[in-house]
Amino acid sequence: MPTSAAPPTTTETPAEASSEPTRHLVPLPPLTPELDERAWSSAPHPTLPLLATAHAKSVTVFSLSTLSAHSTLSGGHSRSVRCVSWKPNLPPNRLCLVTGSFDSTAGVWRWEDHNGGAGGGLEKEITAAAEDDDDDDGDASDEWEFTLVLEGHDSEIKSCAFSPSGAHLATCSRDKSVWVWEDIGASEADDEWETIAVLSEHEGDVKALAWCPDVPGRRSRGAATYGLDVLASASYDNTVRVWREDSDADWVCVAVLEGHGATVWGIQWEGKPRVGDKFPRILSYSADKTARIWTLNQEEEDHGDVDGPAGQQQPRSTLGGIPNTMRRSLREDWTCTATLPQVHNADIYSAAWSPTTGLVATTGGDGVLALYKEGEGGQWTVLGTYPNAHGPYEVNHVTWCKRWDAGVDKEKRGVEEMLVTTGDDGVVRPWQVML
Repeated sequence: MPTSAAPPTTTETPAEASSEPTRHLVPLPPLTPELDERAWSSAPHPTLPLLATAHAKSVTVFSLSTLSAHSTLSGGHSRSVRCVSWKPNLPPNRLCLVTGSFDSTAGVWRWEDHNGGAGGGLEKEITAAAEDDDDDDGDASDEWEFTLVLEGHDSEIKSCAFSPSGAHLATCSRDKSVWVWEDIGASEADDEWETIAVLSEHEGDVKALAWCPDVPGRRSRGAATYGLDVLASASYDNTVRVWREDSDADWVCVAVLEGHGATVWGIQWEGKPRVGDKFPRILSYSADKTARIWTLNQEEEDHGDVDGPAGQQQPRSTLGGIPNTMRRSLREDWTCTATLPQVHNADIYSAAWSPTTGLVATTGGDGVLALYKEGEGGQWTVLGTYPNAHGPYEVNHVTWCKRWDAGVDKEKRGVEEMLVTTGDDGVVRPWQVML
């Protein structure tokens, strides 16, 4: 169970979670084997039918074709692995994972299938498994190589995430900092990383990170002011911060999202922006038992500097720690435009925003899995709740991923979505979403 201060009391009354499971969420058989120890989080591969789950000092990679273990990463960390992220945009015969650990380090792991190439090797092996029921992975666990340790944080790493291009990696820690790393290796076989930014404006543990996905609108702020990548971070200080790289290659905080009454456990970017929106929205979720939607106000943007009579910049009031000498062109106005109907009676540890349907799922300390849908006018409704999703155990994480198993029609493999939850019971459970 993630640790946090007790959330403040609230006058809001959570919606009653039905004692009967909703018809919209149907549990599928758990991935095998069950891990028999607390599992923190699961990350689907961007394109291949693979799911990596962090637990204890290891990561188990599951095949989403066979719904069983594909390989294991172990021996790289001295304490629990808290998070894992896949590097995108690699050839299908190569895999790269970064793990973040309570031992204050991040580890780079690589797999190369020497039988690879299109039509053979790793991609064929995994995708064909569901069709021929051949689960012979050979010495799969021996194929992962622990190639590099990234050191610098003073305390536990809580989250790690690759940018959409894979060029940047962000890590965050209990030491209140966010580090941005750049892969400067001459090739994928050459692991050389450089720290390009250490961001220390949060006033509490930084719990989670998320890069804005590569979707329409991500480029709308203009290359003259910002680089392409946009990063959000969530903290024990009850805030979300948005970071961008300016024209001088400095990473700066451009917004502080304030409104939660307790620790913000994480954030999710919108993967399917609404028609007419200029930029993806952000979903944040918290120990205050709420999930909130934040929207960037671009109508009132002003890219000019705030200059005084003598050409000197005039100070303004600080915004959650943003220096008062910051140019107005580096400031963004984000507004909380919706709060999801309150369902949970404990911390919301995780939420997932579907890039396909726009549905949102949340889960947390009360063991409830909830599903929400946005209607016209930005109004959100609860499609249904599933209590005791992992029995009496807390549910630490939920994510959307594609279905590749034999239980789905062949033409829908890699297209139809499902949810996967990860809990204190060590169970990694897929869920069919019925609409």
